[in-house]
Amino acid sequence: MNWILFYCVLMPIAWLPLWVLYRLSDLAYLVVYHVARYRRKVTRTNLEKSFPEKSTREIAVIEKRYYRHLCDLLVEALYGLRATPMQVLKHYKVVNREVINKYYEKGQSVILMSSHYNNWEYMVLSINFQLRHHGIGVGKPLSNKSFGRYLTKKRTRYGDEIVDQTNVRQVMAFYDLHKVPCAYMMLSDQSPSNPRKCFWVEFLNQDTGFLYGGEHFARKYNYPVLYYEVKKVKRGYYEITIEELCENPMQIPEGGITLSYTMKLEDLIRRQPEYWLWTHRRWKKKRPEELTHND
Repeated sequence: MNWILFYCVLMPIAWLPLWVLYRLSDLAYLVVYHVARYRRKVTRTNLEKSFPEKSTREIAVIEKRYYRHLCDLLVEALYGLRATPMQVLKHYKVVNREVINKYYEKGQSVILMSSHYNNWEYMVLSINFQLRHHGIGVGKPLSNKSFGRYLTKKRTRYGDEIVDQTNVRQVMAFYDLHKVPCAYMMLSDQSPSNPRKCFWVEFLNQDTGFLYGGEHFARKYNYPVLYYEVKKVKRGYYEITIEELCENPMQIPEGGITLSYTMKLEDLIRRQPEYWLWTHRRWKKKRPEELTHND
């Protein structure tokens, strides 16, 4: 049944022209937002708690813009299932590759930290023909494993890898042993599964736990940590800028890398909130009472 859905429904839609896909996105917005009301309560609660200074009208504007963007992400993901490297580069481009490529020339692997902001899927798809490092995306597997295999095959067809966060230790150890310069992409804004093994900060006016994996592995292997920001230039067009968070992780106080990441992310979200993943139940975990504040 999964392969029928993938090859008989999703792939034929993916081959439609991009301008047609965006018309489908416009229709999907009407259904998702006004009819199905997909996670409207979750989204509204997240926005109101994150921006208590904004009026009900301002929150509603952000909410509608977000759902339009979310529907665009869905059709862009479909387009990505069949897009060529040249087609991807037309819509999604790293503008300052030299910031990361200098580490490749030194033979160094790096940690790339980012978030579910704007289009994050195309970075996974395009990293191996945009940058010189071997790209490895780290994340959670889909609950539907067979469907996940179909998607992973398409997402990694240009040479990158996607590894389960439970297997990343073995993967890192292997590539570090064989001196292969890798760029490990970590979207560190997901809700942590274990509230006792995360970094807690005040983020968007809320007590928030952040995944600590990026900093942990940077310290373990002394990998430089880079942050990349995805900017939406216009509908369907994105520019990615990379900047250094730290070159020598062992010289940064414990928690300093993660704190710097959260500050950059919050600044980005406050500038253009409609492009973050608000339908995610980001604050479902609470700080355990026995833990003191990290900040």
